[in-house]
Parts: sequence; structure tokens; C-alpha cells
Amino acid sequence: MTSEPTSEPTSEPTSAARVPVLEDSGWERVLGVVAHPDDLEYGASAAVAAWTQRGIEVAYLLLTAGEAGMQRPPEEVGPIRAREQRAACEAVGVQQLTILNHPDGMLTYGLDLRRDIARVIREFRPDAVITSVWDVEAYGGLNQADHRAAGLATLDAVRDADNTWVFRELAAAGLPKWHTRALLISGHHEPTHGVPVDEGQVAATVASLQSHHAYLADLPGHPRPEEFIPEILRQGGEAMGTAYGALFRVYDLGGVAGSS
Repeated sequence: MTSEPTSEPTSEPTSAARVPVLEDSGWERVLGVVAHPDDLEYGASAAVAAWTQRGIEVAYLLLTAGEAGMQRPPEEVGPIRAREQRAACEAVGVQQLTILNHPDGMLTYGLDLRRDIARVIREFRPDAVITSVWDVEAYGGLNQADHRAAGLATLDAVRDADNTWVFRELAAAGLPKWHTRALLISGHHEPTHGVPVDEGQVAATVASLQSHHAYLADLPGHPRPEEFIPEILRQGGEAMGTAYGALFRVYDLGGVAGSS
């Protein structure tokens, strides 16, 4: 298993050095692993919409219920955010949603978190896993603690899921090891690959974020999804030489067809 991206990063692509299209033609299943409801809706869900429309099965694993993200009691927020996330999933064709009960705002990197993610990887058996940036600086500022813990734990859990002798209780429970072919990092400032998306998939992405209406209403000054999501995807397309695109930093774990 390598730790190198599948191609050299291009932070400012030109017509002579565009971000290449991700070769995903052999994929059957993709798993998104993030900390909170809404984390996949800021562009990555455009690729999800493209995949599900092609018949690729996509499942979401949320490590927390996002219960600390609104200005009301957490016991009230958790069910609200679960309902909104289910609607967001429906907008892009995701049928399987799992929400774990790790504490929002206090997600802790460690063996328990890695085990929980590895368990779902072995159950779902994805060709690729998407997660969030774990860098301290991300999204134009300082990255939130849960995002960092979720991304790093997912990186390690992908490896754990592929090792019989790590978390042996999973194999004993009838979950043999599983090799994921690629790890995709959404929102990375140095993307290596992209997924072309069309106007319908852009609209589905906007709808997926709009589904979190109660949550967004609690964020003063948050831009309307229809105002900025198409622009993010347009910029992704410009980097690829297409109309719209969802960009990722892709790590080839052994088995990405056509990777360098």
C-alpha cells in the first residue's frame, strides 16, 4: 500500500497541465466517511451524483450526529440533522446512511474510531473511500478538530481493514479483510484528479446542501448553496478542461486502473 498520490499535484492547472479525469470505470461501490452531516455536500456530492447515476453504489458513514452544531439542545439537534442528511442522500442517490454516536465537537482519533470505520469498510467492501482533509489549515482557514480526526482515522482504518491481524475481532465476527483501491480526499488544496459532472449533477449537489436547511439557518452569514456550489464546481471543471468537476486528491492504494 503506497502513500503517494497517483499523480503530481497541480495547485494552479493550466491548459498544458490540467487535472486529469479519475479513472473509476471499474468501481462498484464507494464509501464516504466524514465527521458530520453536511460534510460531503460542499462539492463531493456532485461526484456522488455522477457515480450513482452510472449505477455505482455509494454509502455514507457519519462518525457523529452533528448534535453540537446548532443553537439548541443536542438531544433535539441529532434527530433534525439525521432527517436532513437522509434528504441530502436522496438528492444524490445515496440509499445507505450510517450515523455513529461519537460525540460531536469532541471526536477523538484512536483505536475505537479506527475500529468503527474499519468495520464498515469490511461490511460494505468499497472500491474507494472518500474522506475529509486532515490538515490543520484547510478551506481557507484553520480546520475544525472533528474533520482532522475523521480524516486521519479514515486513512488508518482503510489500512486496518486490509490487515487480518489488526482488530482480529472483526475477522472473528465474519468480516474478513478488505482491500480498498483508492482513498479520495475532498476539499484538498492540491487536487490530483477530478470527476466531470453535468448541470443536473450540479443541481443535485445544490439540493443536497439545501436539505440541511435548519442547520444552515443557524449559521449567520452562510452563503446560499445555489450562490457558491456551482462556482466551486465550475472552478473544478476549469481545472480539468470540462464545464464542471469535483476535485479530489487521490491516493492509489493498489488497483486504480490507469493511474500513474
